Amino acid sequence: MGRHGWYTGDQRWRLTALLGVGVLALALVVTLLNTLPGRGADTSGTSPDGDRVHGTPATPAGRPRPSVGWGFTHTQYSADRGGGAATERVEKLLSDDGGLPQDQAIMGWGADNPEPVKGRYDFGALDRRIDFVRASHGTPVITLCCSPDWMKGGTAGADRTDWSQSALETAPDPDHYEDFARLAATVARRYPDVRHFVVWNEFKGFWNDSAGRWDYEGYTKMYNLVYRALKKVDPDIMVGGPYLVMDSVGTGQEHASADLRGPWGAMDQRILDAFRYWNTHKAGADFVVVDGSSYTNDEKFLPDEFAATAKFTAVGEWLRRQTRDLPLWWAEYYVEPADADDRREGWSEEHRLAVHATALIAMVDGGADSAFYWNPEKKSGTDCAGCLWTPTSEADGGRALPMYGLLSRFHAAFPPGTRYETVSVARDDRPNVRVLASDRTVLVVNTLNRSISAQVDGRRFTMDAYEAKWLKR
Repeated sequence: MGRHGWYTGDQRWRLTALLGVGVLALALVVTLLNTLPGRGADTSGTSPDGDRVHGTPATPAGRPRPSVGWGFTHTQYSADRGGGAATERVEKLLSDDGGLPQDQAIMGWGADNPEPVKGRYDFGALDRRIDFVRASHGTPVITLCCSPDWMKGGTAGADRTDWSQSALETAPDPDHYEDFARLAATVARRYPDVRHFVVWNEFKGFWNDSAGRWDYEGYTKMYNLVYRALKKVDPDIMVGGPYLVMDSVGTGQEHASADLRGPWGAMDQRILDAFRYWNTHKAGADFVVVDGSSYTNDEKFLPDEFAATAKFTAVGEWLRRQTRDLPLWWAEYYVEPADADDRREGWSEEHRLAVHATALIAMVDGGADSAFYWNPEKKSGTDCAGCLWTPTSEADGGRALPMYGLLSRFHAAFPPGTRYETVSVARDDRPNVRVLASDRTVLVVNTLNRSISAQVDGRRFTMDAYEAKWLKR
């Protein structure tokens, strides 16, 4: 006889009722606990109606394309800081310009430890950043870096996160590659409107000391696990890598490539070897993403700051040949050495914009159609070389700066799929100007620190020193 035979019908009714109340109470307790910071049982991020996330519509709009255009990366002190009128001012600024692609890391650069304890999540800071992208009508991109401490030999717990640079730049232990892939899938489910993911950042922590080269085997193994985990969440998710830093050196230096070189220097052969391994052994990719600077590792411009940007063209062409023309992104690009988070103070903003505009043109010439400007936003103050807007921590902040004008206009004028055209440039002007043209717009950059009279596309006009001029066709 079964145990239920030991109870009368009335006793069984009372027991069933008590058990029912107990189950409901337990469910309520679990629900309340999982809403606490760090509990993170809500791995999808969707509300009961299924089409809103954190109060913002988040339904994916059709099948995504692998290219997103020209945008920027959020750093530690970005536009969501303050959250008042200044933040709203930037949201409106971006919205009025049709939105720009915006990249955010899952840990660091403004985002907290997303999984301080295995299986317990804290997405509060990341939620705020993604909500800002939505409110400003941008295309959200997530960089899957960096990893929680417990995945890399550290101590679990949000209050024990080691935020030092050396700790942040440590890769997950191989035994935790699958845990990192599960975290990536959790992030993808939480933000269903994010359709573009970049796997890791600059091969951080993937260096083989004994061999004196990059640990491209380890990175590729982790990349493939993440790639498959994201595609399992949604086959339409766009995934890219390997986010290598395309370092260059002087042509006579150690590790200088014999095959990929030019007046701008030579690629570090170890970087090319790492790329080739990933490209051969990857599980798949929807786009290729790298970063790099126009200057060499010892911060030399070869032969000068404008001509050095030809590196972006040469490297881009090489990458496109290796990957059979997969869409190419530059996750970061630099044209002036930085001291910590500060851009070179010796350049005027006009000089800075002219070199950046030249770099954007060089990237297009190399086959890129997407890139992200690393926004050097400061915590406070109005003097911010190369920033996109004034700090939103101040009530009057959020005002557009010249670099924002260049980036937003370039994004609007030359979106992915643009058909570029060759325009005439007077022979005497060819060494002094850089030109990019579509059927509707021509961008002309004066690379000289003096005014000139230039003839481009059949028109003659004057240009101020380091001016970037936009012409309608």
